[in-house]
Amino acid sequence: MDALDLGVNLFVALFALVDPIGNIPIFAAATAGATARQRLSVSFLICLFIAAFLTFFFFTGLWLLQFFGISLAAFRIAGGILLLLLGLDMTRGDFLTMFADKDALADAQDVRGYAQRRFKRLIVPFAMPLLIGPGAISTIIIQAGEAAKIGYAGTIAGLLAIAAAAVATFVTFAATGPISRVLGDVGMAIIVRVLGLILCALAIQFILAGLGEALPGMFATGVTAPYPAGGH
Repeated sequence: MDALDLGVNLFVALFALVDPIGNIPIFAAATAGATARQRLSVSFLICLFIAAFLTFFFFTGLWLLQFFGISLAAFRIAGGILLLLLGLDMTRGDFLTMFADKDALADAQDVRGYAQRRFKRLIVPFAMPLLIGPGAISTIIIQAGEAAKIGYAGTIAGLLAIAAAAVATFVTFAATGPISRVLGDVGMAIIVRVLGLILCALAIQFILAGLGEALPGMFATGVTAPYPAGGH
């Protein structure tokens, strides 16, 4: 694998794992009533956090796990449990209301204050672990190891992939207004519930993969890795 392959693969994986398109209904509910500038400001802060957090793990992820004595298998199991709880919450009818701004609609001129208030509210559980979950962090840690093998070019490719994923997420969230108007409240509620079901399944997959690593031979390969690369 060369630097270009690493960068492209990491960007595609991160964009799929962050899944900004699937999370538009939640972002729309969290910024309901906001002006376009306010929504862009919130999106910018969230995407800046994503880029900074992933970059941090790109350079320190393996060291942190080793420092605390945490195996990647244990990390996947713990992250899978958190995602499972979040996925179950998403299947509830009142899930979107937990992200609503309980204050009165912000003054259209109060862009910075509104963005900061919403950002603080959305760090958990929206930015983490919904956008940046165990899948994204595990991918970053694994690809950081591959980048180290390639050298300086691999590191640059990894950082560019992180930046590109953050920018793509920002652009997607910037289009929240038109998309939410097309989908309507019912459409967004349906998407959130379907996403919750998918998230539950993904969480179980993380848990199974972690258990498969911790206890080799406990599960069949088709359970822990149902679609191996190059398989049919």
